[in-house]
Amino acid sequence: MQNNPFGGVIENLSVDEVKAGMDAGTMLLVDVREPNEIESESIPGAVNVPLSTFDVAALPDAGDKMLVFSCRSGQRSQKAAAAAQAAGVDLHRHMAGGILAWKEAGFETERG
Repeated sequence: MQNNPFGGVIENLSVDEVKAGMDAGTMLLVDVREPNEIESESIPGAVNVPLSTFDVAALPDAGDKMLVFSCRSGQRSQKAAAAAQAAGVDLHRHMAGGILAWKEAGFETERG
């Protein structure tokens, strides 16, 4: 873990780690991009909680899964982690590089 530039700490997970975790059912990906961005393209299985209206209480219950934030390039997901930590919730993981890195790795996305 390292210091998050937006506050708190952050753990950078690679797209390979996140894909493996989602495939294994051990990770829940929370995409903090805006609804219009999600409509354009998203990662299958990700849950949308937009950063513009971010409320830690609106986050889905991940159960025994690891909750990981995602966005377009990795900036907003770090802000979401900082906001969660500021609200007293220990969420500090994000997918480094966001959906851009996901697509660059050749992983599937969906539209609409």
